[in-house]
Amino acid sequence: MTTDVDIPVRAKNTAEEEPTGTGRSERLSALAQQHGALVTLIVAMTAASIGFDTFLTGDNLENMALSSAFLAVVALGMTFVIITGGIDLSVGSLFALGGVLAAWASRYGVVAALLLPLAVCGLIGLVNGLLIARSRLAPFIVTLASMLGARGILLSVTDEGSKTYLVEKGSFFAELGQGELLGVGVPVWITVALFVLGAVVLRRTRFGQYVYAVGGNEDAAALMGAPVARTKISVYTLSGLCAGLAGALNAAWLASGVTILGSGMELEAISAVVIGGTLLTGGFGFISGSVVGVLLLKVIQNVINQIGSLDSAYQQVVSGAFLAVVVIAQTWLGRRRRVL
Repeated sequence: MTTDVDIPVRAKNTAEEEPTGTGRSERLSALAQQHGALVTLIVAMTAASIGFDTFLTGDNLENMALSSAFLAVVALGMTFVIITGGIDLSVGSLFALGGVLAAWASRYGVVAALLLPLAVCGLIGLVNGLLIARSRLAPFIVTLASMLGARGILLSVTDEGSKTYLVEKGSFFAELGQGELLGVGVPVWITVALFVLGAVVLRRTRFGQYVYAVGGNEDAAALMGAPVARTKISVYTLSGLCAGLAGALNAAWLASGVTILGSGMELEAISAVVIGGTLLTGGFGFISGSVVGVLLLKVIQNVINQIGSLDSAYQQVVSGAFLAVVVIAQTWLGRRRRVL
């Protein structure tokens, strides 16, 4: 077997023979790629706390945490998908569909309100995975079709959006969205638990190893015996389940299934995951980075809202510009590490 890179005849056996600058630069590049978003988040929060007296108030932090929780659950499933080198454009529509189905089923109890959106959205995610893994269709096309299909189901269930299903106040299902535990909203605790579980699965299980292997090199993963098709099916099913659960929790929080929600959420989730350090090309990423990406987007949105004189459209402009900078930085750092 031949390689494109010439390998030196004499191996380097001592630390003195290795250029210290190269090793240091490689480590710095790796740290910047993994923790750059966290540093940016700390700087942004510090600047916001200095510039706005209301930023670090309890109410503001609680609102940011709650609004971040639903996007974070969607981003959790998206992280697994992107690490495999895929993409899921259907999560925004599944989020809205899950909320409407949960609100409709809440009349039959909390179990029905949770199981129905999970079953329907999980099934759509499963179909996405089957078409992508078995039929070898492009994830972009498959999930785009699912996005439109899920939105169509949503309109059918709500009579073209004319019906709004309400969640009974004081019900156990409503408490999942509106209740508090130790002064923190229940959706935040659920999100934290899901992210801890997701991190363990991704970093400490064989399935997590398969996810990284498929994203790194699908052909090599197949040669090593990794179940490539099953892994892809699993991550898209997981993405659908996460989107449905996030929609259900949001419906419990709002006490209704709002049909207009979820538009553009797929782009927010992708942005959060990529900003957090996960490569769009797959093979590299981590759960904690997606949390940081979600929080950073919410801090940017909160700062723009606190300025007051800026239109809400600036949120999209700033978020888009920030995402472009992150992708460029990731590409540059990745090339630099390969060169070093």
